[in-house]
Amino acid sequence: MVIINLIKRNLKLFFRDRASVFFSLLAIFIIIGLYVLFLGRMLSEGLESLLGDHSRFIVDSWVMAGILSVTSITTTMGALGIMVDDRSKKILNDFYSAPLKRSHLACGYLLNCFIIGIIMTIIALVIAEIYIISGGGELLNLMSLLKLLGVMLISVFAGSSMVFFIVTFFKSSNAFAAASTVIGTLVGFLTGIYIPIGQLPSGVQTAIKIFPISHSAALFRQIMMEAPMSEALAGAPAQVITDFKETMGVIFFAGDKEITPLINILVLIATGVIFLILSIVNISIKKR
Repeated sequence: MVIINLIKRNLKLFFRDRASVFFSLLAIFIIIGLYVLFLGRMLSEGLESLLGDHSRFIVDSWVMAGILSVTSITTTMGALGIMVDDRSKKILNDFYSAPLKRSHLACGYLLNCFIIGIIMTIIALVIAEIYIISGGGELLNLMSLLKLLGVMLISVFAGSSMVFFIVTFFKSSNAFAAASTVIGTLVGFLTGIYIPIGQLPSGVQTAIKIFPISHSAALFRQIMMEAPMSEALAGAPAQVITDFKETMGVIFFAGDKEITPLINILVLIATGVIFLILSIVNISIKKR
């Protein structure tokens, strides 16, 4: 009951602050703006010879899948701004003086972060689907939507845990705001949503593959690009299809071995668990 009340309190604080909600979604609008103004036409025209009339649908789906992965980081970080505000305003001291366990307090912040991440990622999906349809694409079917929801849960869990661990080090709202800006910018590059991974230097490709949330981007792409790729690449040699998927970051390779969706999922789950444990350890150390 205590944790539920904390979650309700944090949710009200977040959604009452319209600026926080807007800036949580700002990364989505920036990426869409960059895509519409600069990247979209370049990518579509570059792939038109291979994909034909399906190039716009595939590229739109590729970009929107990347946006969903970015949202699992940027929105959860925005949600945890409440924790930093509480610390900087000494509100946490009031909580500590109350008969309230620190573990309950941490769970309240983390679960609030997770819930907001899921809500905002679903909103991002709605925006993505509207954009894809407006460009001549098609709606995802029910099975694909259910798969996306499953990936969302895992991706937001991993993103929440990573961000929660980072936020445990911040005591100042200004420092947190600066870090949010830097992280929001880096995440876009580390998930490979501006330029296809196959067009980047090998060192950058390795960094992208190591970054856990890029694995959620690959899973989102596999689901959202499945239908248009099956139509556009029907009859194409298997190696051509594999090369295209690897170039676009739909699948990753470790050396000559393809990283399967199961491994992508396990990477995300392991990331979430590891950073959750690190966060608990960090909080416990500070308690002493």
